[in-house]
Amino acid sequence: MALAAGPRRGCSTGKQDYAARSLHGHDLRKSRCRNSRNGAVEPFSTGARKPGSLPLVRASVTPETPYLPPTTSVSGLFRGRPGPPRDTLVPSAAEAPSRFPAAADDCPGGASGCRRPGAAATVRRVAYANVNGLRIGYDIIGEGERTWVLTLGGRFTRDTAGVADLARAIAGPGNQVLLWDRPNSGESDLYFSGPSEPRMQADALAGLLTTLGLGPAVLAGGTVGSHVSLLTAAHHPEAAAGLALWWVSGGAPGLMILANAYYSATVTTAWTRDMAAVAALPEWAPSLERNPQNRQRLLAQDRDEFLATVQRWMAAFSPRPGEVVPGLSDEGARSIRVPALVFRSGASDPFHPRATSEALAGLLPGARLVEPPWGDREYLERQAEMATAASLFVRWPLLAPVLSAWAADALT
Repeated sequence: MALAAGPRRGCSTGKQDYAARSLHGHDLRKSRCRNSRNGAVEPFSTGARKPGSLPLVRASVTPETPYLPPTTSVSGLFRGRPGPPRDTLVPSAAEAPSRFPAAADDCPGGASGCRRPGAAATVRRVAYANVNGLRIGYDIIGEGERTWVLTLGGRFTRDTAGVADLARAIAGPGNQVLLWDRPNSGESDLYFSGPSEPRMQADALAGLLTTLGLGPAVLAGGTVGSHVSLLTAAHHPEAAAGLALWWVSGGAPGLMILANAYYSATVTTAWTRDMAAVAALPEWAPSLERNPQNRQRLLAQDRDEFLATVQRWMAAFSPRPGEVVPGLSDEGARSIRVPALVFRSGASDPFHPRATSEALAGLLPGARLVEPPWGDREYLERQAEMATAASLFVRWPLLAPVLSAWAADALT
């Protein structure tokens, strides 16, 4: 069921003309008191930012709970027990709000969602979009004509430590960043269909960009997020303005390990037990906690059909001749014509082999292959720290200067 759009809530009292967000025929250019996204999107409040102020970043904050800085792993803090509502956006630590929400007299005419210079920051609510019947959770950081999308791998959620920091670093003048939970991760719906899970997620991303009126966008991602970005550009070229890719998964050992990590426990448990046992597996816990309806979705799966789908998804990661990236033929990669930036993987990384990154850069016609802003063992070191850091992505903000410089040169 489509989610209803809300009333006009966000006001801008500044002089900046915001980029047009044409959606369902509505032109939002030059609007001073803007609707939240029209159409099948839940409303969120957005306050005007003074020029030069920090973009909004996502955190889990309510008036009754302490501010969590953007480097905090919210999923790690609340795993296994009910947590406070994950439904707000707040400024970064330098602008942590002191009251919630903005008072009515902060906006001309009593409209909510605005603040005068020096007033407390406005809470910005997380939004959800209905994309072909799937509820997708997303945040937008910054304002600008150019849209970036950050896509993760694994079942990591968009508030994993380091992700919002990278988004905030990219979201300078003229740039905004879409963070989203892919289907089967975070606050988005579970969905079991399609030739592979990355392909299903690529179709969902293209639909999300269309629903929000944000395409074409720079599709950026790491690990399997690079696969999703590539498949989106290949199958939905209208959605892509550019590609930025790092930690590209590939090679026989890396892909077989990846398929095992994603699906072995799920397949074995469904095969030998039942869907209730699948729902109890730790890999599905974040999706079930953050989107309570996902439990019933999982329990309602026909076990035989579910097993067929997940085995098909598992097999899709098998290395094949003529596919540097699984699910994307080399010919399909050559057909992607947008500018691309590929970061060379570390020689020590068996999960994202250097040869895969180099071969991919050779296939993409508009690609530049560059060195990453970290040492050869970066992925292995981050993996070793997962028990304490709860994130592989804490140093992703180091990518921002290279990404921004490439965009300024290649995308203008």
